[in-house]
Amino acid sequence: MKAGDAVSVIDDTLTGKIVKLKGDLAVVEDEHGFTHEFSVDRLVLRDTELYDRPMKVPQKESPRIRSKKHNKEPLLLDLHFEKLVEAPQQYSPMERLFIQRERLVETLEFCRENRIKRLRVIHGIGDGVLQNLVRETLIGYADIEFDDDDFFRDQSGWVTVFFR
Repeated sequence: MKAGDAVSVIDDTLTGKIVKLKGDLAVVEDEHGFTHEFSVDRLVLRDTELYDRPMKVPQKESPRIRSKKHNKEPLLLDLHFEKLVEAPQQYSPMERLFIQRERLVETLEFCRENRIKRLRVIHGIGDGVLQNLVRETLIGYADIEFDDDDFFRDQSGWVTVFFR
């Protein structure tokens, strides 16, 4: 601190300018012209420009987090039997269809419980036995939508299921 500095007094409403410093004491002149002696420990420098300029607070850029709800990619379920079991040759055709249907039902329930909006079921192109099984299973569920018209004509090998 030096003479001429604007100061405020701690625990008091008094403000003014330092007129003179005497060791550990400062003589302060208030706005009315009166002089007061204070210990330097009780004085705080005032920045007169502090309130004139806007306070600059640095803001962090928060990383944009995208929720799973808005994920554009649907959940994939591949019903090719080789992907479902380790030794596919050990199963009869009826057991294969039963396991594929059970996996489809489990995945539909999983999507419903976890509020997944889209599921893509890959059934493949073939004689239509698995396609028909998938279609019949999906028809039995309420609150889902799928394109029933192009199910066999499209021959894409997959169907997208939308949950409401």
